[in-house]
Amino acid sequence: MLIGYLLGSIPWGILLTRIAGAGDLRAIGSGNIGATNVLRTGRKGLAAATLLLDLLKGAVAVLLVKHLFPGEELVAGAAAFVGHCYPLWLRFRGGKGVATMMGVVVALSPLAGLVYAVVWLGLLGSVRISSVAGMAAAVAAPIAAAVAGRFDLVILFLGLALIVLWKHRENIERLVAGSEPRIGRKGE
Repeated sequence: MLIGYLLGSIPWGILLTRIAGAGDLRAIGSGNIGATNVLRTGRKGLAAATLLLDLLKGAVAVLLVKHLFPGEELVAGAAAFVGHCYPLWLRFRGGKGVATMMGVVVALSPLAGLVYAVVWLGLLGSVRISSVAGMAAAVAAPIAAAVAGRFDLVILFLGLALIVLWKHRENIERLVAGSEPRIGRKGE
C-alpha cells in the first residue's frame, strides 16, 4: 500500500511545469495538477509528458508490487490512485485520477485498459471535452472488467470510477450549465 501511495502521489504536473519554468500549476487554469491543466500553460509536450508519467505511476505501482509482493497488486493500484488524488504533500489536493486510473486498469487487465483508452481517446477526439472523456472512460472500466469475466476487478474499478466522478463534480456542474471548456479553444 505504501509503495503504491508514494508512487501515485508524485505530482508530475507540478514538477514538470516548475522545471520548465511555467510556474506553479496550481495557480494556472483550474489549479488541478493533471495533464489537462498543464495543457493550459500552452505547452503540449509538457501536457503529454504529464499524462504519460501519471499513467505510468499507476501501472508501475501495480507491476512493481506484483513482482515484489504477489497478490497485493490490487491494493497497490488503489493506493497509487488515491495517492494521485489525495497526496499528503499537497494537503490532499491532487488530481482527478483519470490518467493514473488508466495505468492501474491497463496493468491489471489489458483488455479493460484497451476499452478505457478507446473510450477516453474516442470521446476526447469527438466531443473535445476532457472531463466527459475521462469520466466515461472511468465508468467503462468496471463494465469492461465484468464483460471480460474479471469480477475480481469490478469492485476496485467501480470504486476508482466513483472517485473520478466525485473529483469531477465541478466539471459536472459546468456541463449541466453548458459552460465546460473544450480542449483546443482559445484560453485553453
